[in-house]
Amino acid sequence: MKYYKKPLLKLSGEMLGGETGFGFDRTRLEEYSLKIAKLFENEITPSIVLGGGNLFRGARGHLPDLSRYHGDFMGMLATVMNAVCFADHLAKYGIKTRVFSAIEMPKICESYQIDTVKKAIEDRNVCFFAGGTGNPYFSTDTAAALRAVESGCDVLIKATKVDGVYDSDPMKNPKAKKFETISYGEVLAKNLGVMDLMAITLCQENKMPLLVISLKEDNLLKACSGENIGTKVVHDISI
Repeated sequence: MKYYKKPLLKLSGEMLGGETGFGFDRTRLEEYSLKIAKLFENEITPSIVLGGGNLFRGARGHLPDLSRYHGDFMGMLATVMNAVCFADHLAKYGIKTRVFSAIEMPKICESYQIDTVKKAIEDRNVCFFAGGTGNPYFSTDTAAALRAVESGCDVLIKATKVDGVYDSDPMKNPKAKKFETISYGEVLAKNLGVMDLMAITLCQENKMPLLVISLKEDNLLKACSGENIGTKVVHDISI
């Protein structure tokens, strides 16, 4: 049974917005904070990457005059706001947190630096990695994969609305087949859309295991404790 002590959790910004997916939902923030607190109580120190879709979802559709790279930078700023907000909600449970941004903003949070981050994790701080990769044209999924590899996390956990990876959309196809284990090669070959191409490639090249789960009940703790939750994406299907 594989136990994970240093997971990186990737959450979409929309998940912080509750039913509407916009802004901040207090109940949802408290719910997720309790889940992180449970990990902490069990000697698990997670790191977290948040999307920014609850505050800014891009504007290529309705703001055509906004350039792609400026839109991406606006999304990065949204991830910083999400990280600062979530970190404060964890603080009330006595959990030490540190917010690192790929874009320097020293009055708000720390600048991302690999050695500093590794030491913070060893000291049992829940580290938030905000600001994406610091560059436009890269998603927060790619940022999550990159930070998981750089900071020495032992698994990347992507939380979604469904409980794993399916061969088709289970919301539309009731006969969709769920994979318990699948290789990165299969994900790419079948174009399953688990994460974007760059994120999957980073995980594949660095043999970073990926778990795709829902955050219902105690799934997060169960996944880190080695229980068969969601879908495991691995370098080699024999693993």
